[in-house]
Amino acid sequence: MKKSRRDFIKQTVLWGSWLLLAGRKTATGARPPESALPAYGILHEKGDLAERVDAAYALFESCTLCPRQCGADRLSGETAFCRATAKLKVYSAQPHFGEEMSLVGRRGSGTVFFSNCNLRCVFCQNWPIAHKGQGKEIDDGTLADMMLELQKIGCHNINLVTPTHVMPNILNAVKLACKKGLRIPLVYNTSGYERVEILRLLDGVIDIYLPDMKYMSPEKAAIYSAGVSDYPEIAKAAILEMHRQVGLHRTDRRGVAQRGLMIRHLVMPNGVAGTGQFVRWVAANLPLSTYVNIMPQYHVAYKAFEYPEIWRRITVKEYLEAMSWAEKSGLSNLDPDSVRMRDLYRRQ
Repeated sequence: MKKSRRDFIKQTVLWGSWLLLAGRKTATGARPPESALPAYGILHEKGDLAERVDAAYALFESCTLCPRQCGADRLSGETAFCRATAKLKVYSAQPHFGEEMSLVGRRGSGTVFFSNCNLRCVFCQNWPIAHKGQGKEIDDGTLADMMLELQKIGCHNINLVTPTHVMPNILNAVKLACKKGLRIPLVYNTSGYERVEILRLLDGVIDIYLPDMKYMSPEKAAIYSAGVSDYPEIAKAAILEMHRQVGLHRTDRRGVAQRGLMIRHLVMPNGVAGTGQFVRWVAANLPLSTYVNIMPQYHVAYKAFEYPEIWRRITVKEYLEAMSWAEKSGLSNLDPDSVRMRDLYRRQ
């Protein structure tokens, strides 16, 4: 089973803090083995990336970056639900080996954990970062240098975790890093609660979309994710837009992901996540070969113990049932680790 992000952060906090606090400027990033430019490199060569940055930063004046559309003037330091201003806050940046195999490869996924969140689930495994906002405030240029450092030490991609509320900063950092030689794929690692209009600013920038699809029920979404009853419909539309932009999951000759959509779905106790509905929706609206990770690692974290419906881990029966639904729906590109876990449970 994959390590949780929280466990991984605990084990690597010293390394992540070193990257965050060293303050070392990287003149150029090492070019990866694959010579083809990623999506954002092509956009930069056309001269279009700078225009995207300007358009994104304008959204900070009355923030509509996420579906909550709070209207906060973040350029003036005003905050709202996500508690973020227009300044970046980063908890850590390090190679991560707990992600999907094609993201990790041999050298790890270059993962940047952004502080704060626009969803704030009651069962959040990373609640000190997402809810409490732990991290260090940095500028966009420092984020660019972090990306270059992660490339230099061999990471296969830049994995942007909880990026929605800081998307303009990310775009600017990518522009700065691209000028200095950033060439590895960008992974947009999101809760799925994204506005299609905002995602269109990322068309031609992001190489790999890694969204969650957390719930299929508006009622469950509202209870467990701070009132977002519109989550199912918003996330469905967002995932379809992501697929339109990047298509199916594709890897290079090493088996390392280069482009495409990878959907995560966490199985929750008592059917809270609506897994059966989820796999049927994917089968009906996306190619059957869409990469889907049916994840078994739910555990009680943060305030989940206050909600009887989710205050336990899932059972073996619940996970096998979830995988069975995925197979019966015809999904043919299930995450290899989820398949191994299914096979392990079947032997018990």
